[in-house]
Amino acid sequence: MGEADVRASCPQINCGSQGGPCDPSTQNHAGRTPASSLLAGYHTTLHPLRRKIRTTLPLFSRPGRQHIREYQAQLFTVQKLSPGTVTNHLCALRFFYIQTLKKPWSIADTPYPKKRHRLPTILSQQEVAQLIDAAPTAFYRTVLMTLYATGVRNAELTRLKISDVDSQRMVVHVQGGKGRQDRDVMLSPVLLDELRAHWRRLRNRSSVWLFPGNRWHSGDQPMDTKTPRHACQYAARRAGIKKKVIPTCCGTASPRTCWNLAPTCTPFRSC
Repeated sequence: MGEADVRASCPQINCGSQGGPCDPSTQNHAGRTPASSLLAGYHTTLHPLRRKIRTTLPLFSRPGRQHIREYQAQLFTVQKLSPGTVTNHLCALRFFYIQTLKKPWSIADTPYPKKRHRLPTILSQQEVAQLIDAAPTAFYRTVLMTLYATGVRNAELTRLKISDVDSQRMVVHVQGGKGRQDRDVMLSPVLLDELRAHWRRLRNRSSVWLFPGNRWHSGDQPMDTKTPRHACQYAARRAGIKKKVIPTCCGTASPRTCWNLAPTCTPFRSC
């Protein structure tokens, strides 16, 4: 079963936190919508089962609770998958049964495994200062400062446009955030100066994206979500920080979310 077959069987997918159809305007750097990315993930999950599905289609057309439980147990015990990955496999099978085979699927009979919730890694003010100062390039420094000063998510950072920076109201417009909702975040004067210096360093100033992609940051598409992660990893290694630093760490350490740290923030981290 290819991705084209999945698309043909279900031309409109309801997904997202609001349960509605995905907004075509919320495309990533590759021009794909969340719905197409979801279908691609389901296709990848079902790919190892394609031969079994073809040879035992009558069995798959009559799903039994015991078969699903055995498959779920195999994912845990044999393949050693995490609860989140097992949930993705079950969601892909549920999609296959409901949308392709037009068969019922009972979530009560096949409950999803409980996901283990871990506390996020919080960086101290000194660690954030060391992280930003240890950025290997000016581009990475601007990325880290924007993550910390605004508290935006990784994917939201990559989709920021130059027009989203409102220097009159001193806010940054975040479009199509979590739950497909727009919001404004505060813009500090020091971050504004850094973003202006960042724009003057860009080779392609005609780009609509605040952080353009490709090696020289001069592309017509925004940077991918790997770039902020690489910026955090390289800077943490140079700063000697032993914690696992990811873009989420900068967001959770932001004064926007840690109000008790805001009065003592250094100038470049003020909001």
